[in-house]
Amino acid sequence: MTWWAGAARMSGMDPELEAFIPLFPRADLRDPIAERDSFAVLAASVAPPDTTGLEIEDHVVPAGPGVPIRVYRPRQAGQGAIVWMHGGGWVMGDLDTEHPWAARLAEVSGTVVISVGYRLAPEHPFPAALDDSYAVLAWAAEHAGRLGLDPARIAVGGHSAGGGLAAGMALRARDEHGPRICFQLLNQPGLDDRQQTWSARTFTDTPWMNRDKVSSAWGHYLGGAPATPYAAPARAEDLTGLPPAYIATAELCPNRDEDIVYATRLLQAGVSVELHQWAGTFHGSQAILSAEVSQRQIAELGTVLHRALTG
Repeated sequence: MTWWAGAARMSGMDPELEAFIPLFPRADLRDPIAERDSFAVLAASVAPPDTTGLEIEDHVVPAGPGVPIRVYRPRQAGQGAIVWMHGGGWVMGDLDTEHPWAARLAEVSGTVVISVGYRLAPEHPFPAALDDSYAVLAWAAEHAGRLGLDPARIAVGGHSAGGGLAAGMALRARDEHGPRICFQLLNQPGLDDRQQTWSARTFTDTPWMNRDKVSSAWGHYLGGAPATPYAAPARAEDLTGLPPAYIATAELCPNRDEDIVYATRLLQAGVSVELHQWAGTFHGSQAILSAEVSQRQIAELGTVLHRALTG
């Protein structure tokens, strides 16, 4: 049963996106393990990407229990790469659900994408996902020569929960003098567990992601422990010395204002930031590939990443 068909029209939503709202299932994450199957079905409904121009290999990074990764290498790829973390509220998603997006990002950017299959909460709460992702970053930097990469041209990025992981990795790498990160590509990232912004308090019934779902995701991810800046980067007091960033927000998304505030704070800390607030969109709406605004969003991610890793 769809859940948006009887809801009032949301002011300002892109009409091409709005037409698809009745097809979106309601997901509240109170039972995240059960929701994983629904998430996989939804991901599988997205049109498959064209991978004829990509070399795709699966590996396991030897860290802890071993972290599965999938490497996408476009033909004529340069020496840059991005360590990419999937979305899913830290409780859903894997290499297969992220395959359409990782492949598209590699294709539109012309750069190597290393997709990370990090451990999921609630079975593995913070810092498991961050540890896994950071281990992949360290592995990519250490084996850059064998991978045909320049260790000075490794970026981190992700969508939603994955964007929050990428921001946390940048903080950790700075603080621990870890691998050099040249860029952060943060698409609608989850950055703040406190949910005190206007958008977090107001968007209680927005498509796909709403306040209750965000609350559940943070609860599973933190597992009852206090949030640290590596878990919730918005809590970091010092943002100096971080890599340049691109931050994209969706107008009708609970994460919107925390992302805009984070971008502003980065700028005030002397970090170069490109911020794009996409009007009329909602969290994850770029999965609706037929919409013109989704096509522009995906193309821009590729252009920005290409410029960051080749400029």
